[in-house]
Amino acid sequence: MIAAQDLHTEFQFPQEAESQLSSDTDLEDPDGKNARTAKGMAAKKGKKALGERTKGGGAGRVAGAGWVNGHHQENGMENMTLFEVVKMGKSATQSVVDDWIEAYKHDRDIALLDLINFFIQCSGCKGAVSGEMFRNMQNSEIIRKMTEEFDEDSGDYPLTLSGPQWKKFRISFCDFIAVLVRQCQYSIIYDEYMMDTVISLLTGLSDSQVRAFRHTSTLAAMKLMTALVNVALNLSINMDNTQRQYEAERNKVIAKRANDRLELLLQKRKELQENQDEIENMMNAIFKGVFVHRYRDAIAEIRAICIEEIGMWMKLYSDAFLNDSYLKYVGWTMHDKQGEVRLKCLTALQGLYYSRELSPRLELFTSRFKDRIVSMTLDKEYDVAVQAIKLLTLVLQSSDEVLTAEDCESVYHLVYSAHRPIAVSAGEFLFKKLFSHRGPDEDGLPRRGRQSLNGSLIKTTVFFFLESELHEHGAYMVDSLWECASELLKDWETMISLLLDEPMPGEEALTDRQETALVEIMLCAIRQACECHPPVGRGTGKRVLTAKEKKTQLDDRTRVTEMFAVALPLLLAKYCVDIDKVTNLLQIPKYFDLDIYTTGRLEKHLDALLRQIWEVVDKHTDTEVLEACSTTYHYLCNEEFTIFNRVDIARSQLLDELVDKFNRLLEDFLQEGEEPDEDDAYQVLSTLKKISAFHNAHDLSKWDLFTSNYRLLNTGLQNGDMPEQIVIHAMQCTHYIILWHLAKVSDGSSIKGDMVTLRKQMRAFCLMCQRYINSINTAVKEQAFTILCDLLLIFSHQIMSSGREHLESLVYMPDSSLQAELLNFILDQVFIDQDDDSNSTDGQQDDEASKIEALHKRRNLLAAYCKLIIYNVVEMNTGADIFKQYMRYYNDYGDIIKETMSKTRQIDKIQCAKTLILSLQNLFNEMLSELGFNFDRSSSAFCGIKELARRFSLTFGLDQLKTREAIAMLHKDGIEFAFKEPSPQGEGSPPLNLAFLDILSEFSSKLIRQDKRTVHMYLERFMTFQMALQREDCWLPLISYRNSLQAGGDDDTMSVISGISSRGSTIRSKKSKPATASKRKLSEENSCSSSDAVWMNREQNVQTPVMMHSPHLTSTVLRDPKKMRPEDSYTFTMPAEQHPIQYVVLLFTQVTWMLTQRQQAEARQQQERVSMHYAKMRNHMQQAIRRSSGLMEDDEEPIVEDVMMSSEDRLEDINEGMDFDTMDIDLPASKNRRERTELKPDYFDPSSIMDDSVLNVSMF
Repeated sequence: MIAAQDLHTEFQFPQEAESQLSSDTDLEDPDGKNARTAKGMAAKKGKKALGERTKGGGAGRVAGAGWVNGHHQENGMENMTLFEVVKMGKSATQSVVDDWIEAYKHDRDIALLDLINFFIQCSGCKGAVSGEMFRNMQNSEIIRKMTEEFDEDSGDYPLTLSGPQWKKFRISFCDFIAVLVRQCQYSIIYDEYMMDTVISLLTGLSDSQVRAFRHTSTLAAMKLMTALVNVALNLSINMDNTQRQYEAERNKVIAKRANDRLELLLQKRKELQENQDEIENMMNAIFKGVFVHRYRDAIAEIRAICIEEIGMWMKLYSDAFLNDSYLKYVGWTMHDKQGEVRLKCLTALQGLYYSRELSPRLELFTSRFKDRIVSMTLDKEYDVAVQAIKLLTLVLQSSDEVLTAEDCESVYHLVYSAHRPIAVSAGEFLFKKLFSHRGPDEDGLPRRGRQSLNGSLIKTTVFFFLESELHEHGAYMVDSLWECASELLKDWETMISLLLDEPMPGEEALTDRQETALVEIMLCAIRQACECHPPVGRGTGKRVLTAKEKKTQLDDRTRVTEMFAVALPLLLAKYCVDIDKVTNLLQIPKYFDLDIYTTGRLEKHLDALLRQIWEVVDKHTDTEVLEACSTTYHYLCNEEFTIFNRVDIARSQLLDELVDKFNRLLEDFLQEGEEPDEDDAYQVLSTLKKISAFHNAHDLSKWDLFTSNYRLLNTGLQNGDMPEQIVIHAMQCTHYIILWHLAKVSDGSSIKGDMVTLRKQMRAFCLMCQRYINSINTAVKEQAFTILCDLLLIFSHQIMSSGREHLESLVYMPDSSLQAELLNFILDQVFIDQDDDSNSTDGQQDDEASKIEALHKRRNLLAAYCKLIIYNVVEMNTGADIFKQYMRYYNDYGDIIKETMSKTRQIDKIQCAKTLILSLQNLFNEMLSELGFNFDRSSSAFCGIKELARRFSLTFGLDQLKTREAIAMLHKDGIEFAFKEPSPQGEGSPPLNLAFLDILSEFSSKLIRQDKRTVHMYLERFMTFQMALQREDCWLPLISYRNSLQAGGDDDTMSVISGISSRGSTIRSKKSKPATASKRKLSEENSCSSSDAVWMNREQNVQTPVMMHSPHLTSTVLRDPKKMRPEDSYTFTMPAEQHPIQYVVLLFTQVTWMLTQRQQAEARQQQERVSMHYAKMRNHMQQAIRRSSGLMEDDEEPIVEDVMMSSEDRLEDINEGMDFDTMDIDLPASKNRRERTELKPDYFDPSSIMDDSVLNVSMF
């Protein structure tokens, strides 16, 4: 037993000191750790011996075969290091190792130095260990020296590099270590030199602060350990063989006993025992020096390596490693937060539970960690959940009593998972648990039929399906069981026998509910066999079938046809009145191979099937059953097969009878002067349902049903007492008539007057639906609205696409009144609260299912209208009333509204922006009408509008250039709306809608710099000088909006009058901007000015209610009253007693004061920028100090200052106008982990790798 005296023999939790999952504090003293290793492991002794042996002879080595001057010679062409040879991968690993062993035999010092440099270079280090360093420096000093020469700029090293070459290098690296130990297992590894040095080096590197060293050395040490385990296993086998030979020789009679052979066997056993002790010492050193510390490393890849290898040790050498002292590490690590580590734990355990010899020795482990394994079936990582289920399946095979019923049930329900690998694994578990156990009385049962073994198993499947209470997911259950139980599920003969045959005496018959479940399972199995792909919701799509799978598919389809062509009419006859069973049974013919009806002489069974379908149509009025009958006829009426004429005749006879009956009933129903009774209404409704169901899949144009249905609908409008279901199905049938007519016209198979007839019928029906939208019956209104939206979309301008210009006369665009009616319907029927919904049937408004169904119906109505907006059937601005509901009904319709906004933006960015701002304006007007013009801007209504504006702003994305014109137009419309209405309080008060600028400021961040200046200039055209000087609360929206336009712009001055502000800003910009940026700023201003001029000139013709030209300083007193414009009502008027010169002096005094205040604010901002820049430089210096103090690169503290400095412009906006100094907090440089944790939590503490809270299982 390896290290049995040092490790716990049963599951005990680690002590507090071990619970700190650190990667750099467990091994504080590498030298001391090396000194405590077992026999022959003292590094100092090895180094001293090396120095004595290489004194004066280090450079004069004798080159071995294939090696020249310490480098491998590849085909005599070039010299390469051991690392380069392994990386190239051109030479066989065996030959590379043999060459190194030959070199080691000639001069082991230099060969060992090459091996050491091999590990250093495999870590990505550019440095190399020289002979001088190796002779005179300890391992810790060498590692420190290599760390200084390590290039940490890139962070990549061979084990983490991507690409096929580096993936192959990892394999070659591991193979090299394994082959090296295997080739040296008989002599070199016992020389107390090579292995001692390598293990000491790898142990020291595994404790390095550099991730590359730690990762590479841990992988090398674990692979070295695995190779030593194989050596130990071989030694153990040889010792057993030697012992048996010794016992056999000693048990011989004295005359036949060979004493010399006994002595040789004793000597051999002694040598093997010494070698075994030596190997165990090496493994003990690696386990204690590397594994115990690195299985808790901060890096998940390193932890995964350790767990993967310990699983190999326990599987290969179970006598030494398969005990609780080693299993506990795997059990603890199952709580790791990283999925890849948890996955390695499960795969390691699978290898143990798979073996029947090893699984009985895992009883204590299973009892301790079974709950954790069961809970991992619900792991957030799908791969982990799959392997957890597979592990439980192996546990179930090893012992049927370990897992309780609750444990099994937690896995059973996963057969309905949408993730197929999980479902398939759960299906295998279910099959092993329920179907794999056979009693002694079941061996003599027949192979097929009701009394067969499959019969009882199929019943068990039905019972499980019903008990799971997920009946609508039968296809998922069948798909989950398909890979392990396909033979059972394809035993349709037994299923038919269970449905048709009478039960035997003493046998319990299936109940009606069980028969329904069996029919559904049978249908799902037929679909799975014939389609060969998972059901909808599982898998990404259909995969390409192999030749073998295609052959199996054809064979199964032939079996289905031959079997059910005979049985299906019998099943339909037995269950003719059962809606659920008939609906499922009628779906089976679509998986038939119809040629078999002819080749197999099964025409009489086809006639029987058609007669049964006729019976079903005659007896049922359920829409689902009728549509199944229609679909079956559609599949059987295929002109490619010889049975077409037979089926077509039967279909025509059925439809003739239905149409004649409908016309006869309709005449009686619509007779004047007579009140139709309920019996007549029911007959009309049932016949109309059947015709509508068949019209969905079949062209009934030759029966001319439009006149009858239109007459029925018109009578319903005139009288107003038509039953709603008759109206709904009449509209649906008429809709199908128009669509089939359009299909004929589009194909060119119609006669001359068909297009004119279609145009008249379509327009007449649209007007009929428009009139029904105003009906008092909700269901009728919804049906009319849905059909009308579909027709408007179909007969829009899109109908002429794809070379169908001849259909131009059919284009029908809704007028303004129809658009208004459609929009009002949406606002009245869709945007309502759940409690106000009156659509729930039978008054079950409290029923959750009915609420969900009602919501689903409303979502369909909204989606139908939004499609009209997207395809430009209705005006885009009608979407404003939809978009304004985005926040209020986000949970119900947020995805539909957001997708509509996205599509409209793709069509026309500017018009979409105008629609968004229009929706905000509508909400603002509604708020004014409700709260009045003196509303509080902190009210919930106003804050809700602002939040909606913020959401709208986020939908424009990050690319400001793509949305530049749209955002500018949005601001233009918003500014005009804000100054549109004068103040109701008279002159001197803010405009009525001025608060809208506060909402508009949410879009300022989407403006680029040039456009901010342009929008600011456009804003000034609506402002007066008096407005610019106002500082009351009622003017805050204007102030905040102007500030948002000036933030980050080229001209960062707060202008009062354009002419003065332009000159002032030019002077200030020259003083404040650095000289190095003057050319760039000048070019930006020029481009800005040009773009501004274009934008402004484009808007000169737009009539705005309060527009004033402000570049020149003017006074209303000096202007001619005749030239006064009505829109100058907001122009500041000078008091009469004040002289114009005094007024100008006062004006310039005020401007000078404002400019002075602005310059002081800019100076404060500049000072704050300097302080922040100084703080950032000091932060970088602190990082350098931390790195030089020996801190792991993965354990550095998160630097908050860098994140803040990345948004300097945002900080300038926040600090604008605030007079305070930035406070700098300078933390002392931390020296180690313990000191850092006293200052603040360590966000990179490896203790976070274990997840205790996920399943409420305490780790330690």
